[in-house]
Amino acid sequence: MFHPSLPFNKAPVSCAIILTTINEKEAIDIVSNIRVMLVDDHDLIRYGLRRLLEDQPGIEVVDEANSGEVALEKVRTVKPDVILMDINMPGIGGFEATARLSKTHPDSRVIVLTVHSEGPLPKRLLEAGAVGYLTKGCPVEEMVEAIQKVNAGQRYIAPSIAQQLALSMLPGEESLIDVLSQRELQVLIMISQGMRTNAISEQLSLSPKTISTYRKRLHEKLDVSNDVEMMHLAIKHGLLDSDL
Repeated sequence: MFHPSLPFNKAPVSCAIILTTINEKEAIDIVSNIRVMLVDDHDLIRYGLRRLLEDQPGIEVVDEANSGEVALEKVRTVKPDVILMDINMPGIGGFEATARLSKTHPDSRVIVLTVHSEGPLPKRLLEAGAVGYLTKGCPVEEMVEAIQKVNAGQRYIAPSIAQQLALSMLPGEESLIDVLSQRELQVLIMISQGMRTNAISEQLSLSPKTISTYRKRLHEKLDVSNDVEMMHLAIKHGLLDSDL
C-alpha cells in the first residue's frame, strides 16, 4: 500500500544524477581534445603524421588537405583548433594559405611544419599569421608540445629557428628578400615554382597585368634579369626545396 511519507522517488533521482555525471564527463573529454588538421601535398607525410598524433592523448586529427586551396575550403566546416601547414605545395601554397587563414579563421591557429629552417621564410610566415614553426625533423614530443601551447593561445617556435630569427635581426644580416613585401614574396615563390602568369593571377585573384608588374618589380629589386636567376635566388635563400 502506498504511503505518502515513503521516499519512492530516490532511486530514479539517483540514476539521473549518475547518468548526468557520466554524460558531463564524456562531454568534457570530447571538448578537451585538440582538433588538428593536416595540410601537406604528400600522402605519405600526412599518413605518418596522423598515425603519430592519433597515439597522443587529447589530440584528434579531424581532417586532411593536400593543398592550401583544399584547406581553405575544409576549414569552414571542420573548424580545427590547430592546423599543421606545409609550405611548398602546388597552387597557392602554404604561405598564402596561412595569410588567408589568419584573417578569415583566426581561431584555427597555424603551425608551420616544413623542411625550411633558415632564410627569410620563418620570419615572413610568422608575420603572415602563423603562431608556430617546426621542422619536419622535430621529435613527436616537441610537435605535441607545440600543438598544446598554440591551442592554449601561446606561440611556439623551435629553438633552432628562434636562434636563426634572433641572428637575422643583427645589423648587416639583412638579405635581398627582406626588402620584399608579403605579396611580392608570394609571387616570387609561385614564379619560382614554375607557375605561369595566368595561373598565378587566378590563384591570387589579381589581373595578369598586375602579376607582370610584380615580376618586373621583382627582377629590379633582386637584381636579376630573368625568372631562372630568380628561381636560383629563391633556392639559395631557402624559399624552395633545392630539388625543385
